[in-house]
Amino acid sequence: MTAPSASTPLAESLAKVRQRLNDALSAAGRPTTDARLLAVSKTKPAALIREAWHLGQREFGENYVQEGLAKQVELADLDDIVWHFIGPLQSNKTRDVAEHFAWVHSVDREKIARRLNDQRPEGLPPLNVCLQVNISAEPSKSGASLAELPELAGAVLEMPQLRLRGLMAIPAPGENMDAQREPFARLKEALRALQDRFPEAPLDTLSMGMTNDLEAAILEEATLVRVGTAIFGERESPR
Repeated sequence: MTAPSASTPLAESLAKVRQRLNDALSAAGRPTTDARLLAVSKTKPAALIREAWHLGQREFGENYVQEGLAKQVELADLDDIVWHFIGPLQSNKTRDVAEHFAWVHSVDREKIARRLNDQRPEGLPPLNVCLQVNISAEPSKSGASLAELPELAGAVLEMPQLRLRGLMAIPAPGENMDAQREPFARLKEALRALQDRFPEAPLDTLSMGMTNDLEAAILEEATLVRVGTAIFGERESPR
């Protein structure tokens, strides 16, 4: 596939999201290199990911293991693409994630972490891990509680095939900027507490903020924002 022109719908939407991210960082008084864009490509065809790659996007997030694996096969020639697994992770899917992804954002209990560690191939670098926090304490959502974080983080830091990078959360929607910022601020403070408790750990990542609350997340020091709809359009039903 040849490089797409700058006038395609995807090129225009990706440029707008990049500008939003840069504007948000500037408004927060942060360097434009302080946060990265993770393009959430779940339910989208590999052809669109390839187009985004030609437009300079390198990091992509998938929610469904088998769908993500199929896209990896189709896009195997893009050797610098970075795959993030960001969906709920069941025990019977950990091997595929451990073997084929560079990041996983949804570790919420020690059992899942241990399986990922034990199943990560020796020839690969350690798997980058974010602990998912149920920051709004919603019964319907996955994630560890804030109280559980120190013990879980300590356990993951003892696993040689994992590299604990930080925290991830999907807060309940907020009606305004202040309401959006509040759970992000609590996640930021939770990361700072872990940094103080484990000063030797590479805890440098706050994975938070999506299409509708990107700006609020950046104000609370997000380093990785997960944007799908604003880049690729509304999600399609998964296969």
